[in-house]
Amino acid sequence: MSIDPSPDAVAPIAPVAPVAPSNDAWAAMSPAERAACLTRLGPIPAEAMPPVGDPHINAERDVEDALGGWFRRRGIRAYIGRGLTVYYPEQPRFAPDLFVVFDVDARDRTTWVVPAEGKGLDFVLEIHASGDRAKDLHRNREWFARLGIPEYFVFDAVQKRLFGWRLDHPERPYVPIVPQAGRWPSRVLELDLGMDAGRLRFYIAGARLPFALEIQDALEKALTDAETRAAAEAERAETEAERAAAEAERAAVEAERAETEARRVAALEAENAELRARLAALERNRAPE
Repeated sequence: MSIDPSPDAVAPIAPVAPVAPSNDAWAAMSPAERAACLTRLGPIPAEAMPPVGDPHINAERDVEDALGGWFRRRGIRAYIGRGLTVYYPEQPRFAPDLFVVFDVDARDRTTWVVPAEGKGLDFVLEIHASGDRAKDLHRNREWFARLGIPEYFVFDAVQKRLFGWRLDHPERPYVPIVPQAGRWPSRVLELDLGMDAGRLRFYIAGARLPFALEIQDALEKALTDAETRAAAEAERAETEAERAAAEAERAAVEAERAETEARRVAALEAENAELRARLAALERNRAPE
């Protein structure tokens, strides 16, 4: 995550970076003033963002993949931000690795300005792969609690460790989330977080949420299996048809043979009858008068 300036300066006297107005100041602005304000509150410059490597990128992608698919399948209105610059009223801007806000539209955004959106972040996840570990595990934890972010998690992608905190009271610091059977329960997401083969995973009722690639692989396997079964059925049907045709052919040959035999027997019987008749006639002729 990038912060500009340091989160220790919660209310800087003369910040270099732009700062979001208070909620009251935002409410007093005209539509044109609000549009100009949003234009001024842009993303943190790219040169101020620390470089990240594959462990960081892959972990981010896994999380967005699993959560995004889960929200879509369940019809949950939620926005997932990755590296998006966030502005709280009169606070330094910062860019979490990943955050979730519920009950908002999942439209494209370039920044998250809390006064304009009307909501702060519900869930934040930082992925530590390099850099300042104390920032993720200590300074962010204190600052995010002051901002009122309900839950904050840190996934150490190098050491393969997971940490979580939540607000049990808005005026108090975070309390650690205690893992249960290797799972860290998230009240905000209504899911459990855990690790599987070194990858951060989400679980519901003990079953892990699949990644899109896993769903695709499962569908492709199901399609392949269905095609294999269909081909086997077609082959069996063809074999049965060939067997039936052979049986029909044999039946036709037998029928023809039976018919030929019947004609031959009939011809013999007719010939015998004729011979018997001629013999009877000869016997009558030889008989004395």
